[in-house]
Amino acid sequence: MYTKKNKGIRMSDAVIKELAVRKAEIEKELELLFKANMKITDWDVPEADDTEAADIILNIMEKKIHQLKSDVKAGKYKNY
Repeated sequence: MYTKKNKGIRMSDAVIKELAVRKAEIEKELELLFKANMKITDWDVPEADDTEAADIILNIMEKKIHQLKSDVKAGKYKNY
């Protein structure tokens, strides 16, 4: 964990506080991305099975999240 001190506050604490404030916003954005892709699928393929479409969209999102986790571990975002 990154604990460089900055004016008496550990940087990790500052990041945790900042992201805690934006947690609901991040979650809402993820939900909106999912719902937007559900609507697009419905427009493009009106006869599509919504449950199947949802599963496929979630699978795509999960794969990308796993890739992002790998990138973070590999240091890709260390000096972002």
